[in-house]
Amino acid sequence: MSAEGAGVPELAPENDSETLVAPPGGFRIYLGAAAGVGKTCAMLDEGWRRRERGRDVVIGFVETHGRPHTAEQIRDLEVVPRKKVEYRGAQFEEMDLDAVLARNPQLALVDELAHTNVPNSGRHAKRWEDVIELLDNGINVISTVNIQHLESLAESIEAMTGTSIRERVPDWVVRRADQTELVDSSPEQLRRRMIHGNVYPEAQVPAALTHFFTTRNLTILRELALRFVADETEEVLLREIKAPGAVPIETGEHFLVAVACLPGTEHMLRRAARITARTKGDLHVVHVIAADATRASDERILKELETLSLALGADWVTLRGDDVPSTLVAFAREQQITQLMVGSDPSHKWGMGRGGMLKDLLREAGKASLDVHVVSLTRARERAAAREEGPLDGG
Repeated sequence: MSAEGAGVPELAPENDSETLVAPPGGFRIYLGAAAGVGKTCAMLDEGWRRRERGRDVVIGFVETHGRPHTAEQIRDLEVVPRKKVEYRGAQFEEMDLDAVLARNPQLALVDELAHTNVPNSGRHAKRWEDVIELLDNGINVISTVNIQHLESLAESIEAMTGTSIRERVPDWVVRRADQTELVDSSPEQLRRRMIHGNVYPEAQVPAALTHFFTTRNLTILRELALRFVADETEEVLLREIKAPGAVPIETGEHFLVAVACLPGTEHMLRRAARITARTKGDLHVVHVIAADATRASDERILKELETLSLALGADWVTLRGDDVPSTLVAFAREQQITQLMVGSDPSHKWGMGRGGMLKDLLREAGKASLDVHVVSLTRARERAAAREEGPLDGG
């Protein structure tokens, strides 16, 4: 199953003009519900088929996790030598980004998009940043990622599985792909692979089957992956409908999230991103600075919220206004916002149990025919505090 736009180009278009800027490379992602579904094998198989058709293909980085069948799929593909890095007395290997750029293939295979690079191993902290640089230099890329690594879904999956997901990919990176193809496996089939030792070493199998790889968890993860690919397919259809000469259509809701420096706000942002993705809308995040509410201690929190908002594909806007409800509603009218989300905390003046700001906001929003969603930040904070850190999720 795949969501296809223009696809990953087989060859860059020929053009003798040196004055034109080379187009960015094409990008395909193999998406899976969990480790072991076959994403890396699918990537290697596609790369080998293209090489057989005469394309210039290299492996930038492939992680076999000791799986013999995965290693066999490398076959005779050219592998760019890895960069060896020493960190805290141990040796690690990372993709040599500069070597791949110097090799300048038509297609580079780069596994595990969410991977965190070893500190001081290169100019980027995350592998997805390496991939973006390859694309920006006109190199086509095929990569892999699991659904739990998407920024907008990671928090919910953490709560569901009890496993900490520290490696995350901004949604906009995955949505930049020209093709997102689901590598599917039923929960029962994947658990059988685990039992037969085809995913993790034998010693790790019992714990994996009991915790992350339960039938319930795998069923939910598979459903999330199916929904994501279905959403991507619908976006492609909408782009086709919106092509020149097509009849204009309404593509979705326009969502606005009002944020303050309160614990639990990041949970609200991720929830808003999921809702926006399902409704095919756009997402704006606004922080209103009132004259009596500016504190130096808030700067770090606001910067973290801004970074998260951008990772979720939202626009970040800072507004000034002593009347926060009127400022928000005025901005909503200008941007043709249809849905507004705010956080509720009884200990803060945004809360329904204290002060009249939320009451004023609801009144102003009603005048503007603006729907308002009130999210309990207290509940989000309690869920985050109760969540225990689990083992690092893998490939």
